[in-house]
Amino acid sequence: MDLDQFAALRTPEGSAALDAAARVAGGDPLSAAAALRSAGLPAGLAAAALTQAELRRRATGKFGPEAAGMFLTRAGLEQATRRVVADRRAARLRDAGVRTLADLGCGLGADALAAARAGIRVYGVEADPLTAAMAAANAGAAGLADAFTVECGDATAFDVSRVDGVFCDPARRSTGTGRRIFDPKAYSPPWDFVTDLAARVPHTVVKVAPGLDHALIPAGAEAEWVSVDGDLVEAALWCGRLAELPRRATVLRAGRAHQLTGSGAEEAPVGPVRRYLYDPDPAVVRAHLVAELAATLGATIADPSIAYLYADTPGMTPFARCLEVTDVLPFSLKRLRALLRDRRVGRVEILKRGSALEPERLRRDLRLAGDQAASVVLTRVAGAPTALVCRPTG
Repeated sequence: MDLDQFAALRTPEGSAALDAAARVAGGDPLSAAAALRSAGLPAGLAAAALTQAELRRRATGKFGPEAAGMFLTRAGLEQATRRVVADRRAARLRDAGVRTLADLGCGLGADALAAARAGIRVYGVEADPLTAAMAAANAGAAGLADAFTVECGDATAFDVSRVDGVFCDPARRSTGTGRRIFDPKAYSPPWDFVTDLAARVPHTVVKVAPGLDHALIPAGAEAEWVSVDGDLVEAALWCGRLAELPRRATVLRAGRAHQLTGSGAEEAPVGPVRRYLYDPDPAVVRAHLVAELAATLGATIADPSIAYLYADTPGMTPFARCLEVTDVLPFSLKRLRALLRDRRVGRVEILKRGSALEPERLRRDLRLAGDQAASVVLTRVAGAPTALVCRPTG
């Protein structure tokens, strides 16, 4: 989509096209396009409307019902923050006393809209003209045009002395190709500019990729990893007055937030495989808080480099899934296949940490047949490849 096509969607004819596209989206795309053209819509307008309808349908998982009125791009939707995460971040900024916020690289406006809903005046800066226009339109659709304004320009040129807080979500996809950028030095704005913000603005938050190297975390910053219903979705660096502690894992499940904190430098004690296995949430693992979780569970690890925890008793925790270990065996395809056959296991969930085996290939090689289910955990114990057969706890 270009600016002219976007402008066409903002006309009364475009609004009618979007309504018509919403009614046929989700089915066969060729049939949907033919239906719109048969209704007299120009081909270009029909295609743009169908693209928006499909993106809005996908965006419902991130934004809820609000997605139905938003304007989106594929790359923008990919990087946009989920509403539940953005709302929590906005509340923390508000509670810290932030009243004016610069969103540098605001994208489609997901975080800026959350901050505006929280009562913060937001100034968005976006380098891409189409994305900037869409962000402004999204502010209008949400009834927040007075609280969130957007300018198209260079985020590094924004005068941050105008605000008491900064949020920055550097672009992590290359312009044109859309390919992921893994080197923070190639982010836009560049990483040196982003990390320097904390020295210029007392309340600075930077959204980063969950796979960020801990060595890149600025001194004194709080690094937070966030998961939603078991999916690791983002990490953020809280700088300046916002930094409360070194590491935080935030686990959002069923609308509730659970937080585990610590130094990120502790090591869990090593011990044998015990009756119960705890598989930590990915936010806990990435935040290097496995040792802190082990302490709350009375658990140990069986290999210093593997983040599975083992305990003698089961427990309920939002930070890990608990399985009961029924069998422990040095990995052998033949022995594992025979054991599962004897147990009449026909369905397996395959988990792995520290194993190079491909789960789907192993599933085929096991040649399962039976009416029972089991979980197979591929891991290492004291450096040795090991298979654990498990079942869910109550």
